[in-house]
Amino acid sequence: MSEKDEEEKQQEKKQEKKEENKKSPQDQNSKGEVEIEFLSPQGKTKKSQKEGEEKKKQVPQGKNKLEKKEKEINKLKKEIEEAKEEQLRQLAEKENLRKRMEREKNDYYQYALSEFIKDLLVVLDNFERALETESKGSEKDFKEGIEMIHKQFKDVLKKQGVRLVETKDKEFDPKVQQALITEESDKVDRKEVSEVMQKGYMLHDRLLRPALVKVAVPKKKDKEEEKKEEKED
Repeated sequence: MSEKDEEEKQQEKKQEKKEENKKSPQDQNSKGEVEIEFLSPQGKTKKSQKEGEEKKKQVPQGKNKLEKKEKEINKLKKEIEEAKEEQLRQLAEKENLRKRMEREKNDYYQYALSEFIKDLLVVLDNFERALETESKGSEKDFKEGIEMIHKQFKDVLKKQGVRLVETKDKEFDPKVQQALITEESDKVDRKEVSEVMQKGYMLHDRLLRPALVKVAVPKKKDKEEEKKEEKED
């Protein structure tokens, strides 16, 4: 092949390349070639604007969430403060109630017997009057005055629920009586109160002081008397 023929072939190849470059991107895609998109400065500006708008939308949403959280935190803080104040108030009320009850208890112990003592003062006044008139009046009048005071004093005790321990049927009752002396007697077949040496008293249903008594007990029988009674039976 001559040099002239080679030059012609090279020119033909250059011409083909020029024609391929002139073809549109659509023609290249139809042949399976990769399409490359080149954005103009205007397109890039639109894309940046769109991204900016999306970011602007995201900022208010985050701000709203933050404000909501702050409101919740402030609400919880307020509730905690109110709970603390309520607790302190309740503690103060309990302390005041305790002090008031303590004061009332002390007042009760100190002044519970006020009315009873007032009644006793009346009896004391009568005693003093009786002592003042002892030398002026007769012995009979003085005795009557003392008896009146005695009755008045018993009425005061009765008013407070104090009553005498009674000896029913003279039978000894160890629950309310205390045997100070015992003596055998063939006249009794059980333990009986023969004498009250000191009276006992009850306060309502509670024993204040047992009665001190002398108790007669059945006389012990000797062996001969026991055998005699067995024969008679």
